[in-house]
Amino acid sequence: MPLVTVTMHKGHSADRKTGILNAVHTALVNSGVPATDRFQRMIELEPENFVYDLQYPDLEAPRTNNFTIIEITLSAGRSVKVKRKILEDLMQLLTAINVSPNDIMVHFQETAWENWAFANGKQIHV
Repeated sequence: MPLVTVTMHKGHSADRKTGILNAVHTALVNSGVPATDRFQRMIELEPENFVYDLQYPDLEAPRTNNFTIIEITLSAGRSVKVKRKILEDLMQLLTAINVSPNDIMVHFQETAWENWAFANGKQIHV
């Protein structure tokens, strides 16, 4: 049940945005998420509304204006091993479309199964 939010600066091409969304989805499907379980949103911000440190934590090269935050909300229970595999696959997929992993921050947020109601207020997993 992932809900993906991608946040970046305004002005990127549709191809770049679609490529990132597709890469995230593919990495999640590779980890066992059903291909039809795709809920994603893209948030584009003006520079004054998107503030981040250029080198935290001790990056060798500074982040660029291509910096992107990928937030993945998942049902609780995925192991560290599964999350590492998602990250590994995602970085490979992004590199293949010329997106620098140095400009990507990923945040996993876990939530209980009862916190999902996909339509009509029905909690289908409780």
